[in-house]
Amino acid sequence: MISIPHKAKQFLVLLVKLLIVGGAFYFIYNQLANNDKLDWQKFITLFRKNQSVLGIGFILLLSVLNRYFEILKWQNLAKVIHEISLGEATKQVLAALTAGIFTPNGVGEYAGKALYYPKSEAKRVVFLNLICNGIQMILTVLFGTIGLLFLGYWKWVLGIIAISFFFILFSVVFKKIKIKGYSIEKLIHKINEIPKPIHQRNIFLGILRYLVFSHQYYFLFLAFDVDLPYFTLISTIAVVYFLASSLPTFQFLDFAVKGSVAVYFFGILNVNEWIVVFISTLMWFLNVVLPVVLGSYYVLNFKTKRVE
Repeated sequence: MISIPHKAKQFLVLLVKLLIVGGAFYFIYNQLANNDKLDWQKFITLFRKNQSVLGIGFILLLSVLNRYFEILKWQNLAKVIHEISLGEATKQVLAALTAGIFTPNGVGEYAGKALYYPKSEAKRVVFLNLICNGIQMILTVLFGTIGLLFLGYWKWVLGIIAISFFFILFSVVFKKIKIKGYSIEKLIHKINEIPKPIHQRNIFLGILRYLVFSHQYYFLFLAFDVDLPYFTLISTIAVVYFLASSLPTFQFLDFAVKGSVAVYFFGILNVNEWIVVFISTLMWFLNVVLPVVLGSYYVLNFKTKRVE
């Protein structure tokens, strides 16, 4: 096995850190500067008309709460390995988010968190992160389906029920079939090994995070003078979030995907396209870009020493 000199290893690690942070900032700048659908003049005009220090502070608070609940979720699940402080959980979540910004569906986030733990715990970290993200996806599907029902998309709902039924049936029939040593039965057993109070807290925090995120979307539409009934607006947001989250994408393209889906559904409600695009961009900026900026600090200060 080839041994890499310590100095060379330090240089390579620094290079990787700079590439991650530099790449993240490049993609962010590129998306904001070269998106021809963003009419900044209209945004500035409307912002000056409706600007409110309390309003801006409230929207920013929702962004903080959104990420805060995600950090609490990870701190809660990490107990399965060992207790970590809120500060340590914050570091791991934000650094992992930065590492995963230009990987498909944030896959790099899994590796990012695993680097903070001994190599022997890598599989458990990846599994726990899957549980952390999995409950958020389940809630997104649940609320999105309710939104489809409220808006009258019955055929879509029947399709989702049929797919869910097929998945459950498949899981029951083929639960013992192993692929590279893994099976559905083994996965269920691993999930059940996690104490119920941790699962319950994970679900509770996931619901809180979903409510914060969806209502941040809602209040931004109100700020842009979109006058629609509460349940119509919140149901459409739930549907957009569900369908957009179901599509494979990169974190740095998240607002473009959600924006495209949102334009279609809000277009049916006669909401101006540029408003939909701007709100999707603002949501991406507030909930991805700002945390990535903070996460860049943790990436650059990451220590490579790991306990074996």
